[in-house]
Amino acid sequence: MTRVIGLISGTSVDGIDAALVDITGTDDDLKVEFIAGKTYAYPDDLRKQILAVCGGAAISMAQLAQLDDAIALAFAEAAQDIQMSHTPAQLIGSHGQTIFHRPPREQGSRGAGEQGSRGAGEQRSRGAGEQGSRGDNRRLLGYSLQIGRGAVIAQITGIPTVVNFRAADIAAGGQGAPLVPKVDAYLLSDPQESRCVQNIGGIGNVTYLPPRLKPSWQQEIRGWDTGPGNTLLDLAVQHLTNGAKTYDQDGNWAATGKPCFELVEQWLTEDFFKQLPPKSTGRELFGSEYLHRCLADAEPYHLSPADLLAALTELTVASIVKEYSTFLPHSPDRVLLCGGGSRNLYLKRRLQTHLQPVPVLTTDEVGLSADFKEAIAFAVLAYWRTLGIPGNLPQVTGAHAEVLLGDVYLP
Repeated sequence: MTRVIGLISGTSVDGIDAALVDITGTDDDLKVEFIAGKTYAYPDDLRKQILAVCGGAAISMAQLAQLDDAIALAFAEAAQDIQMSHTPAQLIGSHGQTIFHRPPREQGSRGAGEQGSRGAGEQRSRGAGEQGSRGDNRRLLGYSLQIGRGAVIAQITGIPTVVNFRAADIAAGGQGAPLVPKVDAYLLSDPQESRCVQNIGGIGNVTYLPPRLKPSWQQEIRGWDTGPGNTLLDLAVQHLTNGAKTYDQDGNWAATGKPCFELVEQWLTEDFFKQLPPKSTGRELFGSEYLHRCLADAEPYHLSPADLLAALTELTVASIVKEYSTFLPHSPDRVLLCGGGSRNLYLKRRLQTHLQPVPVLTTDEVGLSADFKEAIAFAVLAYWRTLGIPGNLPQVTGAHAEVLLGDVYLP
């Protein structure tokens, strides 16, 4: 048995989710016992700085180093606190804080994390490492940056720490995301029924799990980012309240409004929803600039604030449903929600309405914490890294091979 801490701060930048778990087995016999979980809010100034950088604000290298240090310290403190009154952990898996994500793409084409067909914010110059004017069709590798230095976390806590999980998959031609489907497969699959595990964080992502008794079931696992999760909703609440509120608790505000379905259909023409999996995205597409485009689109409809939130909630729901109907081999027998959006009761009701008669539950109801599933996943990925077990699924990320995920730092 290995006691592991999993750490992650997601696209919503709500804070650091920390999970303390005991892990045994390898993959087929993997077992995880949840010991403790807690979310540690970032200090307001640090959160504002992270959101600004994620939104494209320019900073100097010195400022980036300072931000990296501050996040590493916050993650280390979370790791120390979650262990208090428990037997100490032997390993840490830290996803860190994503501040930039660019999916791979063919030369000359946009990635899933860039702006869609309406073109706002499109980058017109080539990035570093891209091909020049030779006009070949070489595939450009993706790039994803998570900060919060593992070496610092290892030294402060005295615990071996695994970080930088996305880099090896990206180097192998993959998206570097989503990385949790293999963990989902061994913790949440069912012998008889097919399941979709739908995470609704800042961005939504799905894992499709065929029945485990089906021959070659592992090869039929699929996963990809479905589009916006909570990000646009949170940004809209902040906009509508001038920063007084950061999110719509339980979806109560949106529930008093009426979604404008014509507007939602317009938003669903975004290029991302037409792209075949594997695909991934982030705030680079579904962020502040996208929200302002949505607000401009909504002006002719004269929506109330509640109606706007209802429409944005409907966009998250409708995008999930559209992705399922377009890209899944068939409708799942059950949908399991996790992430912060699983607590949005209005969103959950709307999703259940769209997916009837498929039951929509949370992973809590099948024995895995919906609030801390992502943190648990990175604890497992760190554990697999120390055992030499690859953590990615090539059919999910698009990588050309299974690879070990993460860089290991010893105290």
